[in-house]
Amino acid sequence: MPNNNVIIGIVGEIASGKGTAAEYLKEKYAGTIFKFSTVMRDVLNRLYLPQTRENLQAISLALRQTFGQDLFAKTMARDAAASTSEVTIIDGIRRPSDISELAKLPSFHLITIAADEKIRYERVKQRNENPNDAEKTWEQFQKEAQADTEVTIRTIAPLAEYTIENNGDRAALYQAIDAVIAKIQNLPA
Repeated sequence: MPNNNVIIGIVGEIASGKGTAAEYLKEKYAGTIFKFSTVMRDVLNRLYLPQTRENLQAISLALRQTFGQDLFAKTMARDAAASTSEVTIIDGIRRPSDISELAKLPSFHLITIAADEKIRYERVKQRNENPNDAEKTWEQFQKEAQADTEVTIRTIAPLAEYTIENNGDRAALYQAIDAVIAKIQNLPA
């Protein structure tokens, strides 16, 4: 049974700041984060396979082809509906099917986090989240940005209720997030 918490879905390209935004929402608003990638990372761990971007994309494709394109959307919607937090964050929305079930939930709001491509490339190298990210070339980064899982983000982003430009520092990102939350909660910013 869905509760009345605020559910924030976050969409954005590689290294746009989705994770930073999610962590800030978790800390400031005592939120709970659910990530689409968690299920895939769990499967890769269980199979003793490295958590490379390629493996994450492959396992996502295989699971969706086998169990339906909305498999992860249904999982995230159930997790969000069961959450007891006042703010629930869904990180890593990438496809239209990802929001199909989430959009049915009361208090669901989609936010796009956007950043310049060069800034995102530098962030990928600095954060080194996946194996070999620190050594990634500009050409490799651009190739990864053309993967199916990344291209579909560009069709979802315009559907967002709010867009936050994240080309500045964390303080600017946090201020923009607070302004969006104030709007969602009908509070003065």
